[in-house]
Amino acid sequence: MYQLKTKQFIPTSIDVCWEYFSSPANLKEITPPGMGFIIKTDLEAKMYEGMMIEYKVTPLLGIPMNWITEIKAVKEGHFFIDEQRKGPYKIWHHEHHFKQVEGGVEMTDIVSYELPFGLLGKLLHPIIVKPKLKQIFDYRTKKVASLFATKVA
Repeated sequence: MYQLKTKQFIPTSIDVCWEYFSSPANLKEITPPGMGFIIKTDLEAKMYEGMMIEYKVTPLLGIPMNWITEIKAVKEGHFFIDEQRKGPYKIWHHEHHFKQVEGGVEMTDIVSYELPFGLLGKLLHPIIVKPKLKQIFDYRTKKVASLFATKVA
């Protein structure tokens, strides 16, 4: 199993930050355009435990794939966890943590994942999967910084 962990300071209140990140519709805005990210589910305004969300993504070579995640846990203003139910990973467990700190919010993402295809998956991880995930989260970090530069509460 592999893990990616990122932290980002967001200069806003915990309420503003939570309002934005707890709306699944905002995920498209912080996903790289090249991912071809489309939400296929009619969404509620706020996530809730047990919520299932279906996406279509084209992460590699323009090949579309369906991805279904379930919101497994939500603690208002503190964290939520989503897990893949159907998609490209054998296991995908994504924790989103929010902590009020001086001057804003510290947001921490912890993604624990396992690839399919045994040895082939292990060989592809360092040359395709890990760099692609880093690219996605680097884009997200820059996008969130620009979004919240204008949304300071």
